[in-house]
Amino acid sequence: MTTDAQTRTTAASGTVAGLMAQIADTGRDAARGGYSRPVYSTAEQELREWFLDQARQRSLDTETDRNGVLWAWWDAGHGARQDAVVTGSHLDSVPGGGAFDGPLGVASALAAVDHLRHRGRTPRRPIALAVFPEEEGSRFGVACLGSRLLTGAIDPDRARSLRDPDGNTFADVAAAAGLDPRFVGPDPEALARIGAFVELHVEQGRGLIDLDRPVAAGSSILGHGRWRLTVTGQGNHAGTTLMEDRRDPVLAAASIVHVVRDAALRHPGARATVGRMVPVPGGTNVIASSVNLWLDVRHPDDAVTAAVVERIHAEAIRAAAAEGCTVRLCEESLSPTVHFDPALRSRIGELLPAAPVLDTGAGHDAGVLAAGLPTAMLFVRNPTGVSHSPEEHVEDDDAEAGALALADVLEGLAGWE
Repeated sequence: MTTDAQTRTTAASGTVAGLMAQIADTGRDAARGGYSRPVYSTAEQELREWFLDQARQRSLDTETDRNGVLWAWWDAGHGARQDAVVTGSHLDSVPGGGAFDGPLGVASALAAVDHLRHRGRTPRRPIALAVFPEEEGSRFGVACLGSRLLTGAIDPDRARSLRDPDGNTFADVAAAAGLDPRFVGPDPEALARIGAFVELHVEQGRGLIDLDRPVAAGSSILGHGRWRLTVTGQGNHAGTTLMEDRRDPVLAAASIVHVVRDAALRHPGARATVGRMVPVPGGTNVIASSVNLWLDVRHPDDAVTAAVVERIHAEAIRAAAAEGCTVRLCEESLSPTVHFDPALRSRIGELLPAAPVLDTGAGHDAGVLAAGLPTAMLFVRNPTGVSHSPEEHVEDDDAEAGALALADVLEGLAGWE
């Protein structure tokens, strides 16, 4: 016989807070704080299994496609999986990231199904939940890798040859995770099943704080890209090489970091960041032979993004030459500014009339999918305004408001019998 405590526990697990509590210990990073859940790591694999289990508990039909995207289908017995309304997000994280970036959208999708089931009607259009791998690009350097493979936005041969910081190729890691790397790449059949995609995500900024609202609809994603700058000098002994005899790429790299900031400040609204810098070989008593810097640049106008990168490259060449070094720039990924589908945005505005409309400077799978199908986004208030950090947060009431808003959108788009 079920006790009152068991009943309360079961009910709580269907809330967003209850679902998030189930994964609160998965992938905790004791060194950095927050969570480190790189794609196909033990932590991320545990989260994938958690999602599949939760979907099966809701009698959703689950599958994993050839690009590692997880699908959970509510097709109401109609059989045909066409013109589906799809929602979902990702489960991987940046190193030392927050709890909500990605998993909030997945937990909210599961909770939205619970809300719709409680309303007691049957959807006319199939509803599917999707989980995309390597959205952050924290392991293989290319953001939204799963959705890029699905849509053909990245060459499969390039994807297979990507390497993580330990030198493992994506092909080898994918194979170890149960995929056949020979078959990763464009999947027009899977895309053809999607009629609309709506991604819910924690807001990665202060828009909803300033508006004092719990949920917003997305208008656009700023254009952004990632580049790698490789500065090459002369490796040597730290104790025997006089200062005036050095060609030290670390000094050049330090100057380039300042160049990056100054180039962005020339253009209002531009953002440019060096978030990772790795000297080679990395010994304390070794003058590095080279340094790799990873550069992130964003702006609503793609021409401005290109101009910022061009200036950074030109100034980096000068900074490197001043230290007797050279520098090479390599583009790793580039996503132009995305404006979400106007008709879908308008329909969501009708369904959520109280929700303000915001743009975002963060990339998402919805932005990649937008090239081939109608997409939209919902954002849930983050009271700290901080993301990609352990300080990222969502209040329980706001999380539930987001799930209810998502349920309203799914109900309005899918129709009911």
